[in-house]
Amino acid sequence: MDRSKRMEPEKQPVSQRVRNFEEVSHGLTKENAVKEALRCLQCKKPACVKGCPVEINIPGFIKKIAEKDFEGAIRILKEKNVLPGICGRVCPQETQCEQLCVLGKKASPVAIGLLERFAADMEKEKSVPHIVPARPGWKVAVIGSGPAGITCASELVRNGCQVTIFESLHMPGGVLSYGIPEFRLPKRIVQEEIEFVKKLGVELVTDFIVGKTITFDDLRSMGYRAIFIGVGAGLPTFAGIPGENLLGVYSANEFLTRVNLMKAYKFPQSDTPINVGEKVAVIGGGNVALDSARSALRLGASVTVLYRRTEKEMPARREEYENAREEGIAFEFLTLPVEFTGDDSGKLCGIKVVRMKLGEPDESGRAKPIPIPGSETILQFQTAIVAIGQRPNPVLISTISGLKIGRHGTIEADSETGATSIEGVFAGGDITTGAATVISAMGAGKKSAQAIIKYLQGLDLSS
Repeated sequence: MDRSKRMEPEKQPVSQRVRNFEEVSHGLTKENAVKEALRCLQCKKPACVKGCPVEINIPGFIKKIAEKDFEGAIRILKEKNVLPGICGRVCPQETQCEQLCVLGKKASPVAIGLLERFAADMEKEKSVPHIVPARPGWKVAVIGSGPAGITCASELVRNGCQVTIFESLHMPGGVLSYGIPEFRLPKRIVQEEIEFVKKLGVELVTDFIVGKTITFDDLRSMGYRAIFIGVGAGLPTFAGIPGENLLGVYSANEFLTRVNLMKAYKFPQSDTPINVGEKVAVIGGGNVALDSARSALRLGASVTVLYRRTEKEMPARREEYENAREEGIAFEFLTLPVEFTGDDSGKLCGIKVVRMKLGEPDESGRAKPIPIPGSETILQFQTAIVAIGQRPNPVLISTISGLKIGRHGTIEADSETGATSIEGVFAGGDITTGAATVISAMGAGKKSAQAIIKYLQGLDLSS
């Protein structure tokens, strides 16, 4: 058979999708999913698995799709990953499993992410039954219901632990719920996959802030033998330039939380408004920046992304960059904001920028942007969304005595086990690494769960 042609999903037409928050990609049809699965070489030593932080049996689930055994495909997926519908949509497969696909050396790699999404979506149609584990054993507390916490909890409960997840917000999911827009990740998918985790036996408590509602020490006294901290990195980073307090300057965290978690795009049907001017600037070049830009566009604004490097250095997924371009979002590369300017009423009216050139690589491995003297100019905008990174919120970690914290406010934890400076306390995901990907947080949650099981059994964590 001809394996050179990769199956691609249909998408909402650009003219329609820029006016709504519905999912852009329709995913693969059954026919195309089977065709795509048949492209897989079924390697005896599959390199793709090495690129997956949660070690999914990729050839195994793809073979089931090729055989039209869709129930078998989802069973294999969920042996390692309880969030396949989410991962199939938002994980950067192109730099992980698909990058290592052997077929990709001579043709386009197998569309592993699209096939994962397909299998997960088929499960919703088939209502595939699953065995619910018993809950007899050790009590373990998981703080945070984002990707790391959910994965850790599901792995623990499958190993006989009695697990409770404590979530500070009214809705579980962490960044999956408040950070990623509906058009990229429908919230029904998030809630359906969290319901599966609850069916496994995980207890979920929302509106509960450890460090405020109860203390960290209180958890210990409640009989929890081990604790996993997976609260993410939800505090915004600002550029530290003049004018950041002007009306109309948002952090991406606030903007996306209003839009996604509080459903501001449905206002006045929802209770939360969001105000965007006619012209919006988004500062940054990552996925959060593009999520913010594409959301603002759908709210009726003309949007420009300001990024201090070039298109080549942008950390955002290529697919999302191309979607943004298709939708009419403008990009000003080699452009660095140095000041927000306001009118007499304290509202943003412009952004002073300086043009850049690229120098030698910096510590990130990318070319360092260098300001060009005399290139300053003011661009007219009514709204600015700052999307240049996130850092840990100190509400919880500042209340834990003896917890070792790094210079960026992250928890210092062993990269293989998640063990922290406090016995029985583990951590993983963005709270230990800073903002990263969903799947990397899931991988950290799984590693910590495996270490917690060893800890509870009295075994050496390094064994």
